[in-house]
Amino acid sequence: MIYFKFKNTYFFWVFILLFGLISCRNKSLGTKHQNTTEIVQNSVHDKLSLTDNTPPILISNPADYLNLLQQKVTAIVANQTSVVKKTNEEYIHLIDTLISLKIDVKKVFAPEHGFRGKADAGEHIADGKDTQTGLPIISLYDKNRKPSVDQLQGIDIIIFDIQDVGVRFYTYISTLHYVMEACAENNIQLIVIDRPNPNAHYIDGPMMETEHQNFLGMHPVPLVYGMTIGEYATMINGEKWLTKGVQCNLKVMPMKNYRYDNTYSLPIKPSPNLPNDKSINLYPSLGLFEGTSINAGRGTEIQFQIFGAPYLDKEVYPFSYTPQENVGAKYPKQKGELCNGEDLRGYEKLNAINLWWLINASNNTPNEVEFFQATFTAHAGTKKLQQQIESGMTAEEIRNTWQQGLEKFQKTRSKYLIYKQ
Repeated sequence: MIYFKFKNTYFFWVFILLFGLISCRNKSLGTKHQNTTEIVQNSVHDKLSLTDNTPPILISNPADYLNLLQQKVTAIVANQTSVVKKTNEEYIHLIDTLISLKIDVKKVFAPEHGFRGKADAGEHIADGKDTQTGLPIISLYDKNRKPSVDQLQGIDIIIFDIQDVGVRFYTYISTLHYVMEACAENNIQLIVIDRPNPNAHYIDGPMMETEHQNFLGMHPVPLVYGMTIGEYATMINGEKWLTKGVQCNLKVMPMKNYRYDNTYSLPIKPSPNLPNDKSINLYPSLGLFEGTSINAGRGTEIQFQIFGAPYLDKEVYPFSYTPQENVGAKYPKQKGELCNGEDLRGYEKLNAINLWWLINASNNTPNEVEFFQATFTAHAGTKKLQQQIESGMTAEEIRNTWQQGLEKFQKTRSKYLIYKQ
């Protein structure tokens, strides 16, 4: 029987609810960054889904940081992936768990796609109230990307628990940046619950250039950066990337048994248009089509596993589909139009960004159609990629131009790694 002692009374730990949830024991950061970032370690755990025979990855459970939340007014940055465990085929949300443990949770901050993860990419998310708990939900997307002083009034500690996919233009790391900045400016402690990065097995792509930094990329990192979200938070802090170089009081709750080259299958889709492992693996490559006139599967049930457009030659692109409105894509590109394209569901797992699909689609686009759109530079992080493709450079030639930036980033990244290579 396990008890926690608080103020001379024993609080019985509800192991029936949380038994086997996740623990974290791993190496801490170097002393250079220990003054601002602490890697918390402890013991209780549960299995999460793995697709190979490696030891199960164990993710931090509220028992691991319950002592930090006692008599603290708490806010949570969360979405549909912020679950603690699965019971009777249903996932228990972190918020429900903390409330059941009598933690004083006052509000929820929701990222892109909303608290339940059903909104379109880029869609305005209105503030609201969670129907189950009655907690106010504050959107951190559209115009309000950073918690305001008023929104943080009375908050002592924030928990950030969102599943990332390890791609620079996936906006949850930008939300993390603004939450860290708000915590630093308002003297609020931040706990980041670390989760696996399904694209951590490689590092690739052009570097984000300072002059093009935006919500699709706020830091000088490559398109695929090979770090967990907890490691990424320590890098933001350690490199002083927050405004005026401020650093927040950060605690990362690390995983146990995690390795970058493990194959990890996400139990809950991280956003409406990333429905499975294949889409997540292809996302770094096909996500570049978001800045073009090509549809990358939005408006279908196989998002980021296909691409196409009505103007592509059917002889070159024999696969066809018609995008329609669906959950997460009310207004997909080429809505209602027959698109010719390519089906990549049978393609082998990528260990690098595939530029061939982008280059070939550009080369097969009629002259009267504008292939590159205004947001392509924001997605690529540089104007050079569009210029290189338009000038006729091969994929290999383009990739060679990335190497110097990737090598520099590798040195920066190495300072913040928590897990074994």
